Amino acid sequence: MRKKLVVSLWAAAMAACSVQPPASTARVPDADPRFPGFLAGYLTREALVDSLALLPPPPAQGSAAQAADDAARRKAMRWRDTPRWQWAARDAELRFPQAAPSFACALGVPIAPTATPNLAILLQRTVADAGLATYRAKDHYKRVRPFVAAGESMCDPTHETMLRNDGSYPSGHAAIGMAWALVLAELAPDRVDALVQRGLAFGQSRVICNVHWQSDVDAGRLVAAAVVAQLHSQPAFVAQLAAARAEVQAARAAGLRPDSDCEAERKELLIREAL
Repeated sequence: MRKKLVVSLWAAAMAACSVQPPASTARVPDADPRFPGFLAGYLTREALVDSLALLPPPPAQGSAAQAADDAARRKAMRWRDTPRWQWAARDAELRFPQAAPSFACALGVPIAPTATPNLAILLQRTVADAGLATYRAKDHYKRVRPFVAAGESMCDPTHETMLRNDGSYPSGHAAIGMAWALVLAELAPDRVDALVQRGLAFGQSRVICNVHWQSDVDAGRLVAAAVVAQLHSQPAFVAQLAAARAEVQAARAAGLRPDSDCEAERKELLIREAL
């Protein structure tokens, strides 16, 4: 996520301190009117997970850990200009409704404002909570992204300029993807394997896209676990989680299925393709 967006999200997340009713029609403020589709999170700015305290420093130049990151980047380039590369570009999109289908196949039911409105809001609001939680470490370390360090391209050129000056460690997308997977697994525990695999693949897309190092992604997943645990202390989150669970159960009972090509997704996003 670009820096200007993050600053706006940080400011707006403070407005989320009051308990929001679970109804899908409840007014949840946009994070910033210039960025429609990004809603304020459930946590206040002060309550966000402190990623700087949580995480170790990123690998130092010349270290064995950095050498492993370099090797992972080179290995990931085997997916360049393949369908998996294209999936990585799709996974870069966090705006709704475009991002809504990302986990629908793993969940087994549609994720949309019409079919599952509370679930759609739940995922939109956790974008702010998980994504913003990475920025204390990001802003402190200001790690250079791999496509910049190597002088290469990345899978989503439309975001290249925005990402050049945005810190690489930890990965906000990886944190968001794993947070989504963990939250969804609570709604459909029988789908936990598919959902966590999708969360892992969502983060791995950032390595394949050449915008994050492997250690960035691994650290983002750790932030996600802390954020999801923390969210359970928020009454608004707990209420919306319960409403979303009822929607998933109703969608299953009605036989609703995702509109996505789930077989194509399964082939391209298998965990065995991860690094």
